[in-house]
Amino acid sequence: MKRLYHPMDESGGADRETFVAARKNGDGDLMSFKTSSGRELNYEEALAEVKNGTIAGVNAFKGRDGDIYIRGDADGDPTNNLDQLPNY
Repeated sequence: MKRLYHPMDESGGADRETFVAARKNGDGDLMSFKTSSGRELNYEEALAEVKNGTIAGVNAFKGRDGDIYIRGDADGDPTNNLDQLPNY
């Protein structure tokens, strides 16, 4: 599953945080994120903030399995995929 990242959302988003780094488990699944302000959020915390609109450039969506996931706002640029974020 692709999870895209874009530093700004359509409304500008300059005053909101973005994800700047990620940590993955041994299977390559995203487990936590570092924000542009330096905060570290586990996946559940990050998902809650995405749902609240605190994080720019991402959204929450319901997967085929019925679970809710984080993905980047579609912009057609695969280089800013969440999987491409640097590890921390």
